[in-house]
Amino acid sequence: MGMISENKPEKHICAALLAHVDAGKTTLSEALMYEAGAIRKPGRVDHGDAFLDTDAREKARGITIFSKQAEFTYGNTAVTLLDTPGHVDFCAEMERTLQVLDYAVLVISGKDGIQGHTATLWRLLDKYGIPAFIFVNKMDLDGADKKTIMDELHRSLAAGCSDFTAERNAVWLEELAMCSEELMNEFLDTESISTESMARAVQSREIFPCYFGSALKLDGITELLDGMAEFTLQPSLNQEFGARVYKITRDDQGNRLTHLRLTGGSLHTKELVGEEKVEQIRIYSGARFTAVESVRGGDICAVTGLRNTYAGQGLGAEKQMFEPLLESVLLYQVILPPQIDVHTALTQLRQLEEEDPQLHVIWNEQLQEIQMQLMGEVQIDILKDIINERFGYDIEFGQGSITYKETIEAPVTGAGHFEPLRHYAEVQLLLEPGERGSGLVFDSVCSEDVLDRNWQRLIMTHLMEKEHIGVLTGSPVTDMKITILTGRAHLKHTEGGDFRQATYRAVRQGLRKARSVLLEPWYEFRLEVPSESVGRAMSDIQKMGGSFAEPQPSGGSTILTGKAPVSEMKDYFIEVTSYTKGHGHLACSLCGYEPCHNSERIISEIGYDPDRDIENPADSVFCSHGAGHNIRWDEVDEHLHTSAELPGEDSRTDDITVRSSGYTYKGTREEDAELDRIFERTYGKPKQRHFIGKREITAEQPKVRIEPAKVLEEYLLVDGYNIIFAWDQLKELAKVNMDSAREALIQILSNYQGYRSCHVIVVFDAYKVKGGERRFEKHENVDVVYTKEAETADMYIEKTAHRKSGEYMVRVATSDRLEQLIIMGGGAFKVSAEEFRLEIEQAEMEISALIEEMARKNRLENKNGIVFNDK
Repeated sequence: MGMISENKPEKHICAALLAHVDAGKTTLSEALMYEAGAIRKPGRVDHGDAFLDTDAREKARGITIFSKQAEFTYGNTAVTLLDTPGHVDFCAEMERTLQVLDYAVLVISGKDGIQGHTATLWRLLDKYGIPAFIFVNKMDLDGADKKTIMDELHRSLAAGCSDFTAERNAVWLEELAMCSEELMNEFLDTESISTESMARAVQSREIFPCYFGSALKLDGITELLDGMAEFTLQPSLNQEFGARVYKITRDDQGNRLTHLRLTGGSLHTKELVGEEKVEQIRIYSGARFTAVESVRGGDICAVTGLRNTYAGQGLGAEKQMFEPLLESVLLYQVILPPQIDVHTALTQLRQLEEEDPQLHVIWNEQLQEIQMQLMGEVQIDILKDIINERFGYDIEFGQGSITYKETIEAPVTGAGHFEPLRHYAEVQLLLEPGERGSGLVFDSVCSEDVLDRNWQRLIMTHLMEKEHIGVLTGSPVTDMKITILTGRAHLKHTEGGDFRQATYRAVRQGLRKARSVLLEPWYEFRLEVPSESVGRAMSDIQKMGGSFAEPQPSGGSTILTGKAPVSEMKDYFIEVTSYTKGHGHLACSLCGYEPCHNSERIISEIGYDPDRDIENPADSVFCSHGAGHNIRWDEVDEHLHTSAELPGEDSRTDDITVRSSGYTYKGTREEDAELDRIFERTYGKPKQRHFIGKREITAEQPKVRIEPAKVLEEYLLVDGYNIIFAWDQLKELAKVNMDSAREALIQILSNYQGYRSCHVIVVFDAYKVKGGERRFEKHENVDVVYTKEAETADMYIEKTAHRKSGEYMVRVATSDRLEQLIIMGGGAFKVSAEEFRLEIEQAEMEISALIEEMARKNRLENKNGIVFNDK
């Protein structure tokens, strides 16, 4: 047994085990905990008694599916150990743990060497800047050679990989000093290198200590533990509270668990995190947990009571969101049993998406089906088991199809205008192509003198909240920078939802104007075949549209490395096995999205028509003679009320010139008066007048017939208790008397409805009331709904929104993140509690201003005997 300390540890680190499947990662975790004295007996994967493989599906298959946490202390070091999945189908679960690590241990099979997924893991460690130790396992098997492995590590991973099991003589120190300038200077001055200097070099990823052994036989385990205790440093932590959420799960009782790491400060039970209260704090080790009253910076824990957290979220001082690099490239149709309601199933699958965001559960309106993105067959089988166990029905999946993406070739501007009766918003954006793999980036160069900061923030929110789709195949857009150039709001008639419409239409119009590019996922591959089969392999890769480097001989085999489209290579391993009679080996890893090698055929097969996609309009709505009218996307630029100039080729984005209006007005005084009368009938008397230019119609420019836009009646659904506990004033009132808080909210909504003239429905939970029936009440002009037993407000709102969104414009006021995702998938619009509070305040200000104006008119009337008509 290794060195076990009874004193309080001097440092606390969080480390994870990462490996290609079957490298012996879980066996190593058992050996580490056994040597550290955390468990009495090391379990075995093949015996189904591994300490960290607690799920029945893991025991049955002999693989790790879910990341697990263990706690142990070795010497002066307390270690939180995370065991992660090695199978490529569950790499998203593995990647989510990387955001909370101080160190990683990369496990490599001494017999198989560096495999395809091992290279992917190394790139991820480099991308996230995580220091790494390397443990070469299974050195007791035939064919495992230390020198061969070290040469491969230097060649394929990094020159800084150093054998820390070798004798630490002058030659070894000199080789180590070559990895870092600091180490070299110290070695030249003192002819030695201190442990602290080595630890700093490990932390800065300049050296990677390598250890060798057999986890199953407990060989080399003590040396690895000694190295982790000796060559790691206590991570720096903030004083202010901060935490990073790395996964969401549910326990056997259905409690929602938020797994997080504190990056600073402390966290106590019953403490508020944002607007939610922490009910319980758990420290897990394997399947068991210890409930504690508080945790401090560096600790990893699971908390209950937080409903709206999500994987990748930063809490407190942690503002930056975690964006995963790995993703599934295969899209599957979900086939439900006939008796299962689609809406119910979608709600339940969204719950699974909370736990694994990379599932990307979507409702395809065009095909009227639920779709999910999955990694492969193993994940499909596991997902079927989970759905049957948790929800009680069996599902099937259709044939997997490739997930395409779209981007643009060159910069283009996009404009959106939304102006039906008593609404107004205009947005202009600059869309620019980004680097491959950059995703969507957002910025603003709009002056606050042109458009208020709050409106710009709202535009930015709407840009980030939606998955924007392209115009070639309806696939998500990526690798693009979107910049706010300019915009305009109306003092009286602009609401938050108006800028949502204008923003979505601006993005869409820009995409319609742009030269779009279809992207498809590509693999990096390593193909090893007998030398007599290399000609066949090279020919196959060329037919796929792939490329490869110069073939490398390796004994009696030849190794080909290169890139190829996933669509062509995803099932190629079957052919390799066939024509090499089982002697060939293909390893693939996703390397990103590149231009599609057969885009014309794919676009034709998908058959997407952007003009028929009514969910994503590129046209704008303008007001003319008191009514809203559609203007086609290719004519919108001629009708805009603002103008932005795209910089020349030699200019930078920062040099964009923005003007408040790009028109010269040429109307007569009689036309001015007529315009004033129309404007006042439509909007009321304006506080400030802006002239909007008109186009001249020439003989060569025939008049275009403008079709009236369909202006939908608006419904506002309000999650009553969610809003009460999100607004400080109502929350304080609720602590005294909940009935008073409800009445206060209803009164606020009544005033709002009277001013906005929309249908308002406020829904309150009554699902815990035994035998309770659904109850409807009418309070002045507001419909109040109390749900029945076993029915939450979320459920009622989701069903109502889904039912009405086809005929009406439906908005839902809530800050429940899961509910927001579901109602947006059903075609409704979300309004957060904070956005809704700002709308209420704006309406109250306008009502006060209107009352003040009427009072002023009455005073003038009484003074001068003038009669004003206030219709």
